[in-house]
Amino acid sequence: MVSYKGEGFIAPGNDFYEKEEPMKKTLLLITVLVFLFLLAGCGKYQSSYKAVGFVHSNGATAAEMSFYSFEGRMVFKLKSSGEGDISFTAMLESGEAAVYYDYSGTKSKLVAVGAGEEFEGHGGYIESGTVYIIVETTGECVNGSFSFHLK
Repeated sequence: MVSYKGEGFIAPGNDFYEKEEPMKKTLLLITVLVFLFLLAGCGKYQSSYKAVGFVHSNGATAAEMSFYSFEGRMVFKLKSSGEGDISFTAMLESGEAAVYYDYSGTKSKLVAVGAGEEFEGHGGYIESGTVYIIVETTGECVNGSFSFHLK
């Protein structure tokens, strides 16, 4: 005996076909969520830039970058072992850039650099933990270099 249910024929006593559809939907939803999480990344800040002649390094307590042409955002992640500040050097031939730091969940400005300017100094208050240094440009910058060191 065969019964008719909805759109197709299902043999009596066989609930497998009825349970398979929600399982597929759940598995598909989980797969999509994992994929979106991987695309979004895990970091608090993300680097996004286009550059020519770009060299950078990121150590535990120091970071630096130099370039012929740079536009966008570069994020460095450093580890502080205690109270202190950030010593920095910054130089640009043309363009404008701002440097921010974040150790406590609040992004604060460290220094702003304009065309033809060169800075050497220290600033910002940090405590032990993760410190993000964020270099953001306004348009394209040419012939620049930045270096940072946690004190």
